[in-house]
Amino acid sequence: MPRRLRFGYLAEERLGPLDIMIDYREPQPIHPASKSRSFSRNYNRSKITREMADSPITLRTRKFLRNPLLQRKQMVVDVLHPNRPNVSKDDLRTKLSEMYKVDKKQVSVFGFRTAYGGGKSTGFALLYDSLEALKKFEPHYRLVRIGEGKKIEKASRQQRKQRKNRAKEFRGTAKSKAASKDKKK
Repeated sequence: MPRRLRFGYLAEERLGPLDIMIDYREPQPIHPASKSRSFSRNYNRSKITREMADSPITLRTRKFLRNPLLQRKQMVVDVLHPNRPNVSKDDLRTKLSEMYKVDKKQVSVFGFRTAYGGGKSTGFALLYDSLEALKKFEPHYRLVRIGEGKKIEKASRQQRKQRKNRAKEFRGTAKSKAASKDKKK
C-alpha cells in the first residue's frame, strides 16, 4: 500500500500525464567533499540548474496580424520550455528577430504568463517596421524596459501627495512659495 503523505498518495500514484515514482527510503547522495547534507543538496541543485539551462526552447506564433496603421506585425507567442525556468524577454526578442529577419531593437515582447506546472509561457510580441515607428507608437515604460527611452526621475507618489496637500493651505502665489520651501528642506 502506498505511503500516505501530507499532500496525498505520491509513492505509486498516477498523477495526470506523468508517472511519479518516489522512493522515500533511499538517503540523498552526499558529495564526497563535504559530509553535510545541506552542501550536497546545493551541489545537486546547481548541477540540475546547469542541465536545465541547456534544454531547448520552442517558439510558436499564432494570431499573426499585420497592422499597417501602427507599422507593425503583432502576434501571440507560445514559448515551450520543458525542464527549464522561464525564458528571459531579451532571449525571446533575439529569437523573434532571427525568425522574422528584423533588428532586435524593433521587437517588443510583454505580457508573458506561465502555465500552471511550468513548461509553457504565453505572451504578446510586436515587430515594428522601423525604430522610428517603435519610438512613436510604443508606450514609454516599454521603451525604458528595452533600453530605447530614459526613465523620468520624479519624487515618490507619497511625497507628491504630501506636497499637494501642504500647498492646499495657501492661496494664490503663496502656493508656489510653499512648494519651493518644501524642496529646500
